Amino acid sequence: MSGSTPKLRREARLSGVQALYQMDVANAKSKQVIYEFLNHRFGYEGENGMVTADEKFFEELVEGVVREQDQIDAKLDAQLPDKWPLRRLDMTLRALLRAGVFEITQRPDVPALVIIDEYVAIASDFFSGKEPGMVNAVMDKIARAVRSAEFGLPLPASISVDPIEVSDDADTSTLIDDADS
Repeated sequence: MSGSTPKLRREARLSGVQALYQMDVANAKSKQVIYEFLNHRFGYEGENGMVTADEKFFEELVEGVVREQDQIDAKLDAQLPDKWPLRRLDMTLRALLRAGVFEITQRPDVPALVIIDEYVAIASDFFSGKEPGMVNAVMDKIARAVRSAEFGLPLPASISVDPIEVSDDADTSTLIDDADS
């Protein structure tokens, strides 16, 4: 099934975190793990019924995290406390943060707050302590830096916007004045 409803995307995200975890634990290649999920997990009975997911979204998520991992890890390490670098985190938490940061940085079609909410919910499925709050805080900081416009914040100093030049000779007769309508 390759539809794209919120439930199918949620399952794709959860499966993506599980796949990234599996790759980390078993030192497996992404293609191998993706194949296993597509052919042996999706469409089969799970403990909560039939496991279905947005398969395309799942593949893009796993492949994207692998492709962008260096940049993702740099963003995460910059937000984590010095005494808790990414390499020290629980493998599940690390997989979850990598997937979430991939979406924040590479999926502008999905609102940042939706991404954060989804991964906090997934963190709550795995952890009962402070981890969901940490996921929220780290992803929120990264989202505000990367997608400042979504939060009504000014653009970061590293992004320059050239002003539009308008000459005094410009023909403004075709402009519509909203105040007159």
